[in-house]
Amino acid sequence: MENRAVKSFADLINEVRSRGICGGCGGCVSFCSAGQLNALHFGEDGLPEFANEEECLKCGICYLVCPQIRALDDELKLKFRWSKPVGQCRGLDSAKTTDPRVAEVATDGGVVTSLLLYALDQGLIEGAVVSRQVGPFSRLPAVATSSREIIDAAGSYFGEAPHLEEVGRSYTSFIPAVREVGKLRQRGLQKVAFVGTPCQVYSLRKMQLLKVVPSDAVVLVIGLFCMESFSFNEDSRRRLEKKIGINLDSVNKLNIKDDIMMSTADGEVLHLPFELMDDIARPTCFACRDFTNEFADISCGGLGSPHGYTTVMTRTDTGEQVFSGARHKGYLCGMKYGSKEQERVHRTTLMAKAVSFTARKQERAVQVAG
Repeated sequence: MENRAVKSFADLINEVRSRGICGGCGGCVSFCSAGQLNALHFGEDGLPEFANEEECLKCGICYLVCPQIRALDDELKLKFRWSKPVGQCRGLDSAKTTDPRVAEVATDGGVVTSLLLYALDQGLIEGAVVSRQVGPFSRLPAVATSSREIIDAAGSYFGEAPHLEEVGRSYTSFIPAVREVGKLRQRGLQKVAFVGTPCQVYSLRKMQLLKVVPSDAVVLVIGLFCMESFSFNEDSRRRLEKKIGINLDSVNKLNIKDDIMMSTADGEVLHLPFELMDDIARPTCFACRDFTNEFADISCGGLGSPHGYTTVMTRTDTGEQVFSGARHKGYLCGMKYGSKEQERVHRTTLMAKAVSFTARKQERAVQVAG
């Protein structure tokens, strides 16, 4: 690893917080080597700040693991055999769960939930860092250690709220799941799966590269396709309601495929372009270049797959083994094709859409960087 001048949390303030692109993932605080000295903490706004700057060891870990900092890119790309345009891709297909319990609550094909159930049943993991829903726009990170808890967490990973008391006044669709990784050893868990967005997976992989404990307890990473997450305060909520012509209280499900889908309690489904939601997207999302979760073991999302199916991209040995094992044991099934040509066209279409959305996200990030 090349030598670099050590940067610390003070540099993060200048390079990330002052630019308004801190996502509040919590990696810098959760994995601060001076954690017991209380050098950093989360402020009232949910974002990291100095608690006691004099106690900062200036070790640079907080700086390196921040997902907005591109340090360690070359090392990660080498380790994960990254290649253009969307990282390593060993397999790409559409699949769905065979479990009716999962299908009932899943947003797409229930693949993420079924992969976790398979890994838990086979003893590959002892639990999983997931998110549980507290509202259609709000989710909280959690560690699930039973099949029931994993199924309860199924559904759209569209939301994340760091503080329950904020629900009702504001909403955010970002889940600070990275913070839960820091608590794994307290629970005695040695083998867990992690489900997260590209920025979260990127931060986690950098922790693993630096051998930051307890990130080594994560043995399976399932990444979610992600264009952007959203933040709703009262003003933005009113503006959005005026644009789409419905009360957001009536929305009970969110999903993303080629656009944003909002389902209401009376069965109506609205299809909204991403551009319509851009003014309530989290600013940090506009600086992100990764749509398909390029450093995951398995990447999943709805893009390109028909209703009831999940698009699945396997990337690593671990990802291939878990996905093929889940299919072999009957947890999942793939799409049925009328011919080899139909199968080839479908997979080509899936890749074309993944590349297109990746390009859109990269172009947006370049504009933000100026």
